[in-house]
Amino acid sequence: MDLKSVIRTIPDYPKPGIMFRDITTLLTDARGFRRAVDELVQPLAGQKIDKVAGIEARGFILGGAIAHQLSVGFVPIRKKGKLPYKTMSESYELEYGIDEVEIHVDAVEKGDRILLVDDLIATGGTAGAAIKLLERAGGEVMLCSFVVDLPDLGGADKLRALGKKVTALVEFEGE
Repeated sequence: MDLKSVIRTIPDYPKPGIMFRDITTLLTDARGFRRAVDELVQPLAGQKIDKVAGIEARGFILGGAIAHQLSVGFVPIRKKGKLPYKTMSESYELEYGIDEVEIHVDAVEKGDRILLVDDLIATGGTAGAAIKLLERAGGEVMLCSFVVDLPDLGGADKLRALGKKVTALVEFEGE
């Protein structure tokens, strides 16, 4: 099965010129979803992972399935103001402004080995902020895993420049 074939492309969303890579079609395909989770877990063979951290929102779906498969805890990384308990945050730049991601202050223990998961890596802003946040909390991000990489936008390279190992199951050219 070619995972690319079960990822829908929506032209001109959310704005003209963007080719949106929609993994909801992969999630509804039982074989595709299972294969994606298995392939996201595979690079961790033989490594100890304490927690999986997933970036809102599709990273929650993937990360929860991976955490279940690895029998480890799950850390939700959310947009500012969405978590109910005390939080710590990290800001990052958007094309037109600044945004923030947060985790609960007790979500990560010192020395936790963490797998960071999201559906797609584009410019790397959100994932970079998530890495900084998790590491400031005391964790060590061992691997950053994505279903889709948009290499033309350079996000995976930015994460590698931070010294992180990055994997993606498929690549799409362009934005």
